[in-house]
Amino acid sequence: MPWADNCFVTGGCDHAVVLWNEEEEGDDSKWKPKALHRNLHSSAVMGVAGMQQKQVVLSAGADKKIIGFDVQTGRPQFRHQIESKCMSVLPNPCDFNLFMVQTGTPGTQLRLFDVRLRQTELHAFGWKQESSETQSALINQAWSPDGFLITSGSADPIIHVFDIRYNGCRPSQSIKAHQKRVFTAVWHQYLPLLISISSDLNIGIHKITS
Repeated sequence: MPWADNCFVTGGCDHAVVLWNEEEEGDDSKWKPKALHRNLHSSAVMGVAGMQQKQVVLSAGADKKIIGFDVQTGRPQFRHQIESKCMSVLPNPCDFNLFMVQTGTPGTQLRLFDVRLRQTELHAFGWKQESSETQSALINQAWSPDGFLITSGSADPIIHVFDIRYNGCRPSQSIKAHQKRVFTAVWHQYLPLLISISSDLNIGIHKITS
């Protein structure tokens, strides 16, 4: 979690979201679990993340729900219900109110939300999938360090790059990077490079031009 406390959060197929805190016990330390909620999702929790400006845990589930849970008050701060299963959630690294959710809908695989707007989707991004495989939870999106661009791997051997400053739904760049599905493509913190991994057993380093 992006907080001062030494903790992390997990979600799983038991529908629960669990907060783990490190506690000192004599000369040792142990991780103690605390269930934040067990019944707010009705199916597997596919993705969890912490908001940076407040102690709110985002969770996205196969039940098509997105929940923001306030750790301090012990209750949900907001809930979104969409028409497709959710597979991951990722807060923006610069604008702490924005977060992106990966969904299973072909053509609108990425959905942008703002915590200040209830039940409102800011924008949807996506691509036409050439492969017949379904969208996978193993494929993850990644923000650029400045928070303007987001990448996604795909079931096709392609990395897609989206610019959230523009209203277009389609990728601003698509990079043929591998021979098989791309699991993820993450940004280098200081150089215009993407590092990708794929089921073709290769690691790719790609120079990105504006």
